[in-house]
Amino acid sequence: MSNKTAGMTDMVKNPLERVFATPNHKAFIAFLTAGDPSADSTVEFILEMEKAGVDLVEVGIPFSDPTAEGPVIQEASIRALRGGMTTDGVFEIVRRVREKSSLPLVFMTYLNPVFHYGYDKFFAKCEELGVSGIIIPDLPFEEKEEVEGPAAAHGVNVISMIAPTSEDRIQAIASQAKGFIYVVSSMGVTGVRTEIKTDIASMVESIRKVTDVPCAVGFGISTPAQAAAMARVSDGAIVGSAIVKLIARDGKDAARAVGEYVTAMKEAVAAV
Repeated sequence: MSNKTAGMTDMVKNPLERVFATPNHKAFIAFLTAGDPSADSTVEFILEMEKAGVDLVEVGIPFSDPTAEGPVIQEASIRALRGGMTTDGVFEIVRRVREKSSLPLVFMTYLNPVFHYGYDKFFAKCEELGVSGIIIPDLPFEEKEEVEGPAAAHGVNVISMIAPTSEDRIQAIASQAKGFIYVVSSMGVTGVRTEIKTDIASMVESIRKVTDVPCAVGFGISTPAQAAAMARVSDGAIVGSAIVKLIARDGKDAARAVGEYVTAMKEAVAAV
């Protein structure tokens, strides 16, 4: 590892802890698909979101069969893959971001790209570039050890997801969680929703009985009011599809719209 890269790694040491370290701080977490519409644009959008106050960015590694995603993010993955984006290309995007920023980053992708890249090689790259966590929606809780071992060896947290369907498994999953817990607000796939009916407060209360690991709520959040409501009963709000829709609409010129949107959402969450 070069001195420059070592310096980057030191700069982003324990970034997930930093996100939630301040008492009563509510985090705003944003998602985007790497390579949509281009690598250059993704770098620009991440840096713009940092300026707008985002606490953490989930960088989506595009995959041809993203089963947890709705049409908005599915189409973004297709655009990115058609544009030639690869896993190595995503790592290069992160490397470019790291030249200017120590913003906390996690990956969101599916098991197939990580498995085919090679677990140890993949997580060694994450460690080198200061990617401190990964969310894998299709990784069953009962099978997570095959990924957690090599991830932990490189200081990467495998972020647990807890959905309304988890029911009696909520506390089992929460008791082993690291980094933060992704609380899924609604049944089904990702996407903007006009109303979130799940009793998130009860889910978080159940989680709190077994762990102090922070909880952030995602799936379906698109408005400042929704983000604030979710932040009131958790440690933060996660937004993906609404941001990806702006990027789909404006393409390479989306930085301004993305920045303004993130500013409004962060202000709503921070005011809780």
